[in-house]
This record gives sequence, C-alpha cells and structure tokens, in this order.
Amino acid sequence: MKRLVGLLGWLGVILVVAAVTLRFQSFKAEWQQWSQPVAIAGLVVVALYSLSQWRDIGRSFQDRNVRYGSVAAGSVLAFLAILVAINWIGNREHKRWDLTANKQFSLSDQTRKVLAELKQPLAIRAYYESSPQSIRDQLAEYQYASKQVSIDYVDALKDPLKARADQVQAVPTVVMQYAGRTERATQTDEQTLTNSLKKVIEGQAKKIYFVQGHAEHDITDTDRRTGYSGFSDSLKSDNFEVAKLNLAQEGKVPADATAVVIGGPKTDYFAPEIDALRAFLKKGGKVIMLLDPPDKADAPALTNLIAFAKEWGVNVGNDIVIDASGMGRLIGAGAEVPIAMPVSGHPITRDFRLMTAFPMTRSVTPIEGGTEGKVPQKFLETSAQAWAETDIKGLFTTGKPEPNPDKGDKPGPVGIGAAVSAPAPDAPAASSPDAPKPEARVVIVGDSDFAGNGAINIQGNRDLALNMVNWAAQQENLIAIRPHDPQDRRVQLTQDQSTRIVWIALIVIPGVLLANGVRVWWRRR
Repeated sequence: MKRLVGLLGWLGVILVVAAVTLRFQSFKAEWQQWSQPVAIAGLVVVALYSLSQWRDIGRSFQDRNVRYGSVAAGSVLAFLAILVAINWIGNREHKRWDLTANKQFSLSDQTRKVLAELKQPLAIRAYYESSPQSIRDQLAEYQYASKQVSIDYVDALKDPLKARADQVQAVPTVVMQYAGRTERATQTDEQTLTNSLKKVIEGQAKKIYFVQGHAEHDITDTDRRTGYSGFSDSLKSDNFEVAKLNLAQEGKVPADATAVVIGGPKTDYFAPEIDALRAFLKKGGKVIMLLDPPDKADAPALTNLIAFAKEWGVNVGNDIVIDASGMGRLIGAGAEVPIAMPVSGHPITRDFRLMTAFPMTRSVTPIEGGTEGKVPQKFLETSAQAWAETDIKGLFTTGKPEPNPDKGDKPGPVGIGAAVSAPAPDAPAASSPDAPKPEARVVIVGDSDFAGNGAINIQGNRDLALNMVNWAAQQENLIAIRPHDPQDRRVQLTQDQSTRIVWIALIVIPGVLLANGVRVWWRRR
C-alpha cells in the first residue's frame, strides 16, 4: 500500500511537469489546449498524496532543523514579496530626480498646470520612422503627469493607412485629440508639444489687438529697439491671434477682441479713443497699458491716458525710476534699467521666481482705497535702493541723478506694475456654466520696452508679458513659467586663460610631482 501511495505522489509531479511542457511547447499548437486539464489532474493527485501523508508531514515540522529551515524559507519568501511589491509600485508610480541646473529633463510649471486641468481623455498618437525612443522619452512625462493622457506609438512606415488617416506628412509627428478637436506637432520639444496641447484644449484662439497711430510698438517690426515681433510670436505660440487696431479710425474696439494692448505710445490718445476703451471695458473687455516715461525733457505728456489709469485706481507717475542697487550690472545695464521682482499675492506673479528688467520705467502706484470700487493690486516693484526721479529736466541735463525726497522723489521700493478687475455691467452672459464670469480687467506697467525685441529674452520678461495677457484674458490656468530652451553651459575662456591652463596642466603639475619624487628619493638615500 505504501508503495502505491508513493507512486501516486510521483504521478502527480509528472502530470504537473507535463502540463507546463504542453503549455509552453511550440511544435504542436493543438496540444496546448490539454495543458490546463493535465495541470488540474496533477494538482488533484498531489493533494491526495499530501492528505495520505499528513501524519509524516506534521512530525517533520517538529524537528529543530526543519523549523530553522522554515524560518529561512519564510525570509526568502518575504524578500521576494518585497521585490514584487517594489516592482508593482514602480510600474504604477513615476518618480525621478532631475539634477540638471535648469531642470532640462522636467516638465515646466505651465505644462504641468495645463495637464492638471484636463477634464476629458487626451489621446496622443506619436508617429515615428525607425525608433520611438526619442519621442517616448519626452511624451512619457506627459503621460505620467496626468491619468487622462493615453499614448499610442505608431511606425509610419509599417502602418501607412493610419498615418494617411491622421494626415501625417512627415515624421516625427504627434497627433493630439481632445473633445473632438485635433492638433498636430511636427517637433517633439516641450515648447512645441505644450503649445499644441493648449491649442487642442482651448479650441478657438482669443484675439489680441495692438493699438497703432501714436508711434506704439509694431507687432510686425523686427527691429531690436522698436519692434514687437518677438512678443507677437510668443502670443501666437500661446494660442492667441494678434492684429493691429487704429482706434482713431475705427472708433471702437472690434467685437472679436479679447484684449487691447497699448504698447508705448509717444503721443497722448484723443478723447474719443479713451471713450472707446471705456465702452470696451464695460462689455467685459481687457486693456493692457504699457506707458513709457518721458524720453526727453520736453516730451509731450500722456494726460488722457494717465487720467484714464486714475479712473481705475492707479497713479502713473511723471518720473523715471533709478536703481542704485547695482543689480542692473548683472545683465550689463546701468542704473536706468531697474531690476524688478514680483510681488506675491497677485495671480500674474504667483509662483513667479524670475527677475525682470525694465529699460527706463516710470512709477505705477495703486491709489490707497482704489477709485469708485476699483481696487488695484501691485504686482511688480523695484529694490529698496531704487527711487522715482521727478526732476526729469535735471536728469537729462546732468545725467547724474541723486535722490531728493524734498523735491517729490519717491523712495524705493517703487511699484512699476499694477492690475485691477471690476464687474462689467454691459457684458454678455457667459457662454457656458463652466466659463468664468465676464469682468473688465486693466493691467498697467510703467515701461513698454521690456516686451520689445531687445529685452524680451532677459530673464523672466517673456513669461511676465505672457502672464499679463493670460490674466487679462481670464486664463489663469496658463499663468506659469513656460518651457525654456536648454542653457548653453559651456565655459568660455579667453586666450590668456587657455594659455594658463595649458601651462598648469603640462608644466606646473608634472613639475610638482617630479619635485616631490626627487625629494622622497633623496630622503631615502
């Protein structure tokens, strides 16, 4: 009987091994269907054998060595369980540390904000030609940042029908689909991908008009000193349409305008133009005023524009801000280019950690208590070492400004940017329940050149300018630090520095080592 029971145990083992062999063999595919029944039969036979030997199995666990072995086996199983748990968590949770100086391998604040706002699934198809690895490395960050993102990698050569259906003209191409809309990107850098993502989410672009007719900056001008082409291109990348507006000729702001930008006028606006701006604001319009200080002692005053700013609770000073902190030297500028830091508390500069530079700016100060219920907030100010110089004639005559509070100079820190919002009585109802309630918004800055071609790439100038427009357009979710190109961190050496390094590497260091070797040899001798 014992011999028969022993054979039963061996039969169970053989059946289990046979089931595994049948499951994974490849020479007879039809045999694989028998693997499951054979495995069940083997397990049943092994279970019957175990039941017949329950006394012997119980006594074996009473031995000391077996107990020690059980503890060791339990430790191994626990270790394996920990490895399995770590692998399971690692496949579902993404965490890595980017140690590069400018966070080259991390998504920007704006990209993470846009992904966090996704309310519907975002389908991405990435078309590649040979290897998807370069695209996968970039898009994987988008998928990890939001559970709404799904990505399909398609070889355009192996699946030409799908590529043709998605109108893929070249590879790589990334096709994004969201809420019935489709957008394509032919580059895989974060800036391009995020811009396409914003376009597919927002749908129709909002329109920004730049007023012309008073020597304002031109959005088509590429000149480094006077042009606004860089600002215009940045707005287009942020999913805005831009256009020019001659307010004196039109007599009103177009109905499709989201915001109007007054970019550095050299002459004052006429009363009908101011009236057109007032009417636009009453309908929920947005106005961004960038008012430069006088560029010469006898420059015409912007009386109507400054009075218009005062209606919104903002004092625009007839002065020039001078920064004696020396921070301007960080960007190769003098005291007439103050370096401003954001004031926390306002959405335009919330979580904004970059310096901004303003080539000649005037003071912009909120009026205490506001005006007629319009209470502005300051969002930019200079250092405490700056002041607002009111003696314009003396400044241009001597070129050596000195702070003099007795003559009305404002001590620092000096505010140079303020923003205000107010209800819009004539605004149409919101287009959908989820849309923000329309309101009038005004942003005023004491300089327009900071967004010009010559200064927009300085530190945080571009981000600040775009944040101002996005806040004015009631797109707070897009206010953030945007993707930047990787910094060139190569060390630039002069000819003299290169010569010194060569001498140190080839003569000084080997000479010191040789001298030390001679010293040791001499002492031992």
